Amino acid sequence: MSKTCKAALLGLGLAVFLATTTSAHGVATQDQGFLANASGVHIGPFVYLGAKHMVTGYDHLFYLAGVIFFLRRLRDVVTFVSLFAVGHSITLLFGVLSGLYVNTYLIDAIIGLSVCYKALENLEVFRLINPKSAVFGFGLVHGLGLSSKLQDLTLSPDGLIINMLAFNVGVEIGQVIALIVLFGGLAWLRQRPDFTHIATGANVALLAAGLVLFGMQSVGYFAT
Repeated sequence: MSKTCKAALLGLGLAVFLATTTSAHGVATQDQGFLANASGVHIGPFVYLGAKHMVTGYDHLFYLAGVIFFLRRLRDVVTFVSLFAVGHSITLLFGVLSGLYVNTYLIDAIIGLSVCYKALENLEVFRLINPKSAVFGFGLVHGLGLSSKLQDLTLSPDGLIINMLAFNVGVEIGQVIALIVLFGGLAWLRQRPDFTHIATGANVALLAAGLVLFGMQSVGYFAT
């Protein structure tokens, strides 16, 4: 078996395991009670929960890993991730504060497709739009998904604006933490002589994870 196949199978197993045993883009059960009952301003807890959401949200991590996979310069990483962060922040804040709600199964299915698209782009299968525009657009989708999940918890209007700003700050802090780990790991992988095989296998795994996520959420959407 080739190194590419081995890398793909290993990554595929991990990706599918995560996609079938954890909840994408959701809020941990133990945190839902606090969010639903929080009244008044709670800056610290909301910053913490925003950061926790990012570093434990495998859908975010899959997509961001795909975005920075072949970026070697830190300046390029900052540019692409900033576009994603701006898009994510816009719909997260606007969605919660305005009450804009979209079926969460539908949004998570689209998020799964965003992972698939980035993986296919990395594999040079196709590129439909400018990569920067794609990252910004998918950032909007990811933020809308989270805002809809938060609205399901019926957040208190007392202190909502400040709490959501704090939550968003936490999301961006978590994103920086995740990116430091991802970028460091990818920098180490690039030094390996078999990086080309690893890259192919990893992006095949990302594609599989995105398809699993899309399938699971599509079933949930039509079932409900």
